[in-house]
Amino acid sequence: MGLRKPPLRETHASRGASFTEFGGWEMPVEFDSISTEHAAVRESAGLFDVSHMGEIEVSGPDATALLNRLTTNDVTELDPGDTQYACITDADGIILDDTVVFRLPDDAGPRYLFVPNAGHDEEMYERWVDHRDERGLDATVRNTTEEWAMLALQGPDATNLAADATNGATRDVDRFEASFLEVAGVRSLASRTGYTGEDGFEFLCPWDEVETVWSAFDCQPCGLGARDTLRLEMGFLLSGQDFDPEDEPRTPYEAGIAWTVDLDTSFVGRDALERVEREGIDERFRGVRLLERGVPRHGYEVVDADGDHLGHLTSGTMSPTLGEPIGLGYLAADEAPPGTRVRVVVRGEPKQAKVVSPPFIDK
Repeated sequence: MGLRKPPLRETHASRGASFTEFGGWEMPVEFDSISTEHAAVRESAGLFDVSHMGEIEVSGPDATALLNRLTTNDVTELDPGDTQYACITDADGIILDDTVVFRLPDDAGPRYLFVPNAGHDEEMYERWVDHRDERGLDATVRNTTEEWAMLALQGPDATNLAADATNGATRDVDRFEASFLEVAGVRSLASRTGYTGEDGFEFLCPWDEVETVWSAFDCQPCGLGARDTLRLEMGFLLSGQDFDPEDEPRTPYEAGIAWTVDLDTSFVGRDALERVEREGIDERFRGVRLLERGVPRHGYEVVDADGDHLGHLTSGTMSPTLGEPIGLGYLAADEAPPGTRVRVVVRGEPKQAKVVSPPFIDK
């Protein structure tokens, strides 16, 4: 089976984008350079095509019960137009995916859309359908990934650019809220969310009308390379790398997102996570700053001054904002709290580093 392609693939190619495979999709990794695109988002605004993200719609009388059973947060707290970050866990409390749940602003009844990560849409669709059928719930589940395109407008100037393209309608959308509105005449769902640490919006619009929405914003186009360096500076998790049910099995408590867990709901994995909360964890998601030359990378070991193992990194880069090498990973919870001096083993050589609590930059 070939790679899936976003609807703007040829538009990006004509702009000179280079491409990479990600989650089974062929996506633009950069248009000009990662550093140029990163700086645009931090200093002005950048526009990302994130149509590789999945979309699953859930509606019907038991839609709320189904979402509450399969995500770790409490969707009953959502009013129409609200959004919520949550995890999807297995019976052992291991993160299968993280997601944003939208309660759609729709008067027809409870209707939700949740966003699995790239390549997870079919798996999550089947999980929702199987669970619905096993429990006899009255809910309609649709995989709408290739009906919705998704763009992310991010940066200090993003709110003004969004307002200009929507006749000011986005000015009424607060953080973690979403609203249906028109972007350059195209009805879209605009949510004030993002993955960069900057203010901005994510727009879900019809697959075959996305070029109109893309063209409505006059700013730097950005690829997945800058998206990765931006999220790394904020300490945001990357599915399949900072957690993975096979290669990096982690609970929300280890991953530093325990706030997404509402133990007052009866989701799959709830009992296991209650035990984790009670008994504690051995390793915790932390950041490290290298104090010597080198770049921390996925899989690098972290040791103490005596060379004893403390943990390992799952992500790393040279921070474009700071000009310093930074990394994320799992370290011994008791032995490597923030402020601890450690060593990151870079190509066999221990490099001095300091443990920090992300984000690396003050936003």
